[in-house]
Amino acid sequence: MAISAPPPLQIFRRSEKDDQLSAEQEEIVRLKKEKNAVLLCHNYQVDPIQQVADYVGDSLGLARQAAKTDAEIIVFCGVHFMAETAKILNPSKTVLLPDLDAGCSLSDSCPADQLAKYREENPDLYVVAYVNCSAAVKGLAMLFAQVEMP
Repeated sequence: MAISAPPPLQIFRRSEKDDQLSAEQEEIVRLKKEKNAVLLCHNYQVDPIQQVADYVGDSLGLARQAAKTDAEIIVFCGVHFMAETAKILNPSKTVLLPDLDAGCSLSDSCPADQLAKYREENPDLYVVAYVNCSAAVKGLAMLFAQVEMP
């Protein structure tokens, strides 16, 4: 089976049009420039966050964007596994998650300790993981699935 290149990014770049921003949003824009930071925002975030984001998209698209950024700091407006993925792809960069309580029920449904035990009990098992899992689960996987929505 041949492995093909991933499909193109399906993300939205922040519009450069001169929207009216709040003082807090203006401060975020200023700090991004000053600190050489990129703000990656999941599409479920509220509009005021999306308005100052550099990129808005789904988990996979944002992971791909994190992999190719030149910014020294990645601010991820999403959940833990998204920030962890950005750090895996950019080990030398600073990755910030503004809301440390931001979790994902899908990621939480596969605790790494339980998966490790299950693998130990089933040594012939192949673990396939998707981007929406924790770094610890990714570490236990042998293959990563990539699913694009039409």
